[in-house]
Amino acid sequence: MERLLSTYLFVSRKLTRELLGHIAGAGFSGIEIFCSRGHFDYTSKTEAREVGAALSDLRLTLTSLHAPTSRDLSATRESGQPLSICEVERVRRIEAMDELKRAIDIAEDLPFPRMIFHMGGTRETTDPRKRDAAFSSLEHLILHAKHVGVTICVENTTSEMGSPEYLRAFYDETRLTGLRFNFDVGHAFLSDGPEDERIERSFAPLRDLVVGAHVHDNHGEKDEHLPPYDGSIRWKDATKILKTAPVTDLPLLLELKEKTGPDTASAQEQLAAAAKAWDRFEEEWG
Repeated sequence: MERLLSTYLFVSRKLTRELLGHIAGAGFSGIEIFCSRGHFDYTSKTEAREVGAALSDLRLTLTSLHAPTSRDLSATRESGQPLSICEVERVRRIEAMDELKRAIDIAEDLPFPRMIFHMGGTRETTDPRKRDAAFSSLEHLILHAKHVGVTICVENTTSEMGSPEYLRAFYDETRLTGLRFNFDVGHAFLSDGPEDERIERSFAPLRDLVVGAHVHDNHGEKDEHLPPYDGSIRWKDATKILKTAPVTDLPLLLELKEKTGPDTASAQEQLAAAAKAWDRFEEEWG
């Protein structure tokens, strides 16, 4: 099993060679870069080449990129003007697609196989107009990404349009054959129903189209992005469910939330805690 980590853990910091060195030093073999210009400026060829050189030197694999969720220079995921493929207004939707294409195009200088998308914001409600907007956006982006060898993967979220049932119906109705899914275990655990059934019920509709997974924990109430075993997810059961995916060696990526404040642990300390949690998860998987 590859030990993969999302740079979301350090999204408010610049993605430097030093930070990548800390990640490699903690025993991780690959990363997913979260696209926020303050963290990683995906519009800069120079920055892309510098990161690429550092990854090569450190023998780190770039397994995926997470699409930007805001259209300004904000350094954090939660702030800034939202960037959504579900924009009903045509002008705003085109602006969003242009920004997303900039992120995809970085593959020309920094190759990666998958880009992770959300179906709108965290509170996106179902709406036929938003569905049509998402279809228009994804149809265009899938074709654009194909030219640089990138697969577009939408992940399940806690919104109505991000529910696994909605995503599967969207795929079946639109017949976007190039679309795939990234399964988020933590988001699945926040769905409705008995806790011991949530992950299986969420995974089932997407199982045959899942090509990667985000691993993180919570207590079933909010999206905490905790290390595995720090929340309420039963990882013994979760690993059995993930193993039913038809993809051989399904990429499993640790996606933890950044801790900020005066008493925040150093990057090395946070990475040590992440590695310890992954050790236990790896043992569970094996």
